[in-house]
Amino acid sequence: MTRVLLVGVGVLAGLYGAWLLLSRQDLDGNVATALWLAGGVVLHDFLLVPVVLLVLALGARLVPAVARGSVVAGLVVLGSVTLLAVPVLGGFGARPDNPTLLDRSYGLGWVALAGLVACGEIAVDGHY
Repeated sequence: MTRVLLVGVGVLAGLYGAWLLLSRQDLDGNVATALWLAGGVVLHDFLLVPVVLLVLALGARLVPAVARGSVVAGLVVLGSVTLLAVPVLGGFGARPDNPTLLDRSYGLGWVALAGLVACGEIAVDGHY
């Protein structure tokens, strides 16, 4: 019963979101949204997945078998966060007339996150 209720709520939320998208944008906006979504799928399937599989295949030769699971998990976390952080890491959107935009060292924050992920891998795995 709980699953049926959750699925129903999810379907209703999705329908409401689709209605908002279609009712509050013009045709050009909807076409741009569809292209953006399709582009995300294409980039994921034809660029991101092959690169991740290649890195993991090469890394599997360098990492001991007992540590592969935690290293893969750490790389997936770090890779996902890095992809989401590309705009701030690259400084895209910074404007000289508004110094409060992108006002910290995001590269240093990424390095700190990488260190925390590595410490988490070591703590969970314990084989290093």
